[in-house]
Amino acid sequence: MTLEGTVGKGLFGLALSAVLFALCTVADAQQTKKVPRIGYLSVLSVSAMADRIEAFRQGLGELGYVEGKNVVIEWRYAEAKPELVSELAAELVRLQVDVIVSGGNSATQAAKKATSTIPIVMTRASDPIASGFIASLARPGGNITGLSTLSPEISGKRLELLAEVVPKLSRVAVLGTSSSPGNAQELKEVELAARVLGVTPQYLNVGNQKDLENAFRAATNARAEAVIVMLGAIGTATRKELAELAVKSRLPAIYESARYIEAGG
Repeated sequence: MTLEGTVGKGLFGLALSAVLFALCTVADAQQTKKVPRIGYLSVLSVSAMADRIEAFRQGLGELGYVEGKNVVIEWRYAEAKPELVSELAAELVRLQVDVIVSGGNSATQAAKKATSTIPIVMTRASDPIASGFIASLARPGGNITGLSTLSPEISGKRLELLAEVVPKLSRVAVLGTSSSPGNAQELKEVELAARVLGVTPQYLNVGNQKDLENAFRAATNARAEAVIVMLGAIGTATRKELAELAVKSRLPAIYESARYIEAGG
């Protein structure tokens, strides 16, 4: 199950608009016909980002930009190795790209650390204020703009949906990442909804891919009857394994995006 649909595409369109604005600003400042260069930074692998890469290229095309023709894109992927993302961000700065598009918190943090002058367009940042990316929504300041996926109220709604499809739901496992900004707010909303519904939530921290099997084992041992997944980048990188574990454990699951469903969830 997922709550994401055309909304995700709409938000991605807004991010592209921010990229276009940054490119236009750079072009106006240079007042020369220089082919703009975009740096695309992700902590995930190429395969994990395939659909977003396609959407990014398509969106740029709709705005009149074609890779290799009137725009250059420097693609940098950490291949699910967070320790590499800082060096990749520094590399984009050395290449003097005109704007950096960062996917998720880790990439945005690395880009922020690497430059205070190159415009950064963040996508899917979980909590940009708590993460220190911007000062406030009204007055962000600095060189970062973009989109946040933080929507804690939806986390409570996910539990409500599970309660509708799982008869007499009484226990639910909640897979989250405690180090992720915004995770605490999401959990709070789940707990509020759980009290209303008479459901007992069990929070299971997943810090990396190795924790997944242990989390599902703990959920099964605790007799959980369903799973809520709110793992951000870790979930995206391991969505196929997540889906397989949910099926193997015979646990109905609700996810953050349609990508989990496409992976078999």
